[in-house]
Amino acid sequence: MTKLSEQQQEFLRNPYFGVVTTLREDGSPHNTVVWVDVDDEAVIFNTAEGRAKPENLRRDGRAALTVVDPKDGHRWIAVSGPAELSHEGADAQIDKLSEKYTGNPEYQSRRPGEQRVNVRISPEHVDSSGLEN
Repeated sequence: MTKLSEQQQEFLRNPYFGVVTTLREDGSPHNTVVWVDVDDEAVIFNTAEGRAKPENLRRDGRAALTVVDPKDGHRWIAVSGPAELSHEGADAQIDKLSEKYTGNPEYQSRRPGEQRVNVRISPEHVDSSGLEN
């Protein structure tokens, strides 16, 4: 596992959208825009059961995620590595992400009966630009 620098972690704490890539059954890439969080060990996004991302990750546990500063395309980070899925704390996580990205502390697009999934990408490969002092 590669540890993210403080500058990289700080960058990921901004409300910048990420694009996550998982692999379909035929091996082709599936790209999706996601809200992003970070802690000392992983880059985190949230999805729901029944969507392609958790299905793809259960079949092939690799994921890649790229985040670009919307005001300066020369500032970005790309992280790839194994992804771990968990239901534990997933509802609270999507509410936290909702507050970060929309200002609303409760996720407004939850569907009845929806089961949320946290996805933690443990960085094996990290590339970035414009983030180091």
